Amino acid sequence: MTAPRQVVPGASYLVTRRCAQRQFLLRPSRATSQTYLYVLALAAARYRVEIHALCVLSNHVHMVVTDPDANLPAFHQFLDALVARAVNASLGRWETFWAPDTYSAVRLVSPSDIVDKAAYVLANPVEAGLVASGSAWPGLWSAPERIGGAPFVVERPKDFFDPKGGLPDRVTLQLTVPPGFDSPEQFRAELQRALERRETDARARYKGRGGFLGVARVLAQKPFARPAPGEPRRALNPRVAAGDKWKRIETLGRLAEFLRSYRGAWNARRAGADDTLFPHGTYLLRVLHGVPCAAAG
Repeated sequence: MTAPRQVVPGASYLVTRRCAQRQFLLRPSRATSQTYLYVLALAAARYRVEIHALCVLSNHVHMVVTDPDANLPAFHQFLDALVARAVNASLGRWETFWAPDTYSAVRLVSPSDIVDKAAYVLANPVEAGLVASGSAWPGLWSAPERIGGAPFVVERPKDFFDPKGGLPDRVTLQLTVPPGFDSPEQFRAELQRALERRETDARARYKGRGGFLGVARVLAQKPFARPAPGEPRRALNPRVAAGDKWKRIETLGRLAEFLRSYRGAWNARRAGADDTLFPHGTYLLRVLHGVPCAAAG
């Protein structure tokens, strides 16, 4: 049995989703950025998921989010399905858009972990050897000053979306301050420092490797192309990120206990005990079948 996700209210995550076969299906363009941002704003409003940082690269997406109401799976189902259909239509293709292993959601344990992973998201174009600074990325990228600042306002794309289909003509996405920070200014300052460190280190690494790919060559890539082989395979698939060793051990222990309790409840329910209490954080069985779940401990 596939290990269940533990989905709890108020958790923050680094979320990643990759395109099928690593193809450049999200290659930067005005249409792709508008489509993704429009659907993201719809999904965030519908499922009350808070977006803190975002970068849409040519073949994958990174976000840092907070999920106040434990709606992350429904949020992603809506977001990924509608983006896939809309972008596929623009490319004239019908095949699977996203890689089959679903999205990755790494829980961020502390405010410092949120800063670290938000900086990772925004430095990703530099660390991937594409451009010399995240702000130079020609695709969708959320500048730190957007957090708690001016919202994104995006019109409904003219292609694919039916004007009579009931979706709004215009949507707004406000990047919010994550939990654990006193003000937008505090979070932006810490994020900017962490981002500058990551970008400086990445530039030093690529200085002796011929430099960066550059915007022109990024935009010239074909959407059905993909990077050269060499990406690590069958590596660890973490569910938790914590810079503090003891917080990481504690969080992993709670996750292990959740998995043990879940499997015990699953086996009991299969044996006929319909009133079995599932652990706090159970998602799919609670949403689809209404199983009773424990309160937060």
